[in-house]
Amino acid sequence: MSSAHEKVDPHPSDTNLQSPVSNLAQYPGPHALISNTAFDLPRMARIVDIHRETPLVKTFVLDTDIDAQPGQFIMLWIPGVDEKPMSIAGMHPLTVSVARVGPATAALHALDRGDYVGWRGPFGHPFQLEQDRQALLVAGGYGSAPLYPLAQQALAHAVDVTVAIGARVADELLYADQFEQLGVRLLLSTNDGSRGVKGFVTDAIQESLPGFGDPGGLNLTVYACGPEPMLVALYNLCRANGWHGQLSVERYMKCGFGICGQCALDDVLVCVDGPVLTLDQLKDKRDFGHFHRGPTGRRLEI
Repeated sequence: MSSAHEKVDPHPSDTNLQSPVSNLAQYPGPHALISNTAFDLPRMARIVDIHRETPLVKTFVLDTDIDAQPGQFIMLWIPGVDEKPMSIAGMHPLTVSVARVGPATAALHALDRGDYVGWRGPFGHPFQLEQDRQALLVAGGYGSAPLYPLAQQALAHAVDVTVAIGARVADELLYADQFEQLGVRLLLSTNDGSRGVKGFVTDAIQESLPGFGDPGGLNLTVYACGPEPMLVALYNLCRANGWHGQLSVERYMKCGFGICGQCALDDVLVCVDGPVLTLDQLKDKRDFGHFHRGPTGRRLEI
């Protein structure tokens, strides 16, 4: 992996990177930090709370903590069903926000408080906070979850934070209320104009980001997670404006630690080299924005 960005302490002493669920003190549990390796069997954890976020997304709070960095992921095992990669939305306790999009996530959504799931991790290359630059966090679709702990980390380092979230309709704007409670500058967009700017999240950025288009430019780093067409648009926006960029890319994963090769994006493995990749790492990648691999490994158009 190559990165021109400054690396900083991923575990600042002035933040605990708390879960987006606010009332966690009531939940009993060990909350023990566990050191994991890629070859660990799944560790079982009890679901202590479930929150409905949007019509398709639920947040699951588990009775354990994880020593992880913003942008990393876990492999979540739904017993008897399947194991899937999930972005980490909170570390203390371990929290994931999951969209119901297939059989495995439908089975997870059917679970209740007190049920158990398994997990391995953390895996992947995280976001690297650049403390000397403004932070623009951009989420599309279900991409808000890994950006929430990053926003907490940035605020703890007194970084100026703007969060831009895009969705199809207002009730699909994931974590908008949670980010608002953090006190960040919030830009919203919906395809139908039901909340925020009508259009894509990149439209909201160009219309509402303070300083956008100024001749002097912005000392800005974009941190993004969402659909790949959005990431491609942000890549181009960063290049055009001289911004730094770190984009969390999604690919079909089976192992989570670089063995199966299922998540290949040209010559990088998203589960190991990513999911967070810099602009330089994505430069000249033929598959970026064009192709991904399905469950059989076949190369498919995005």
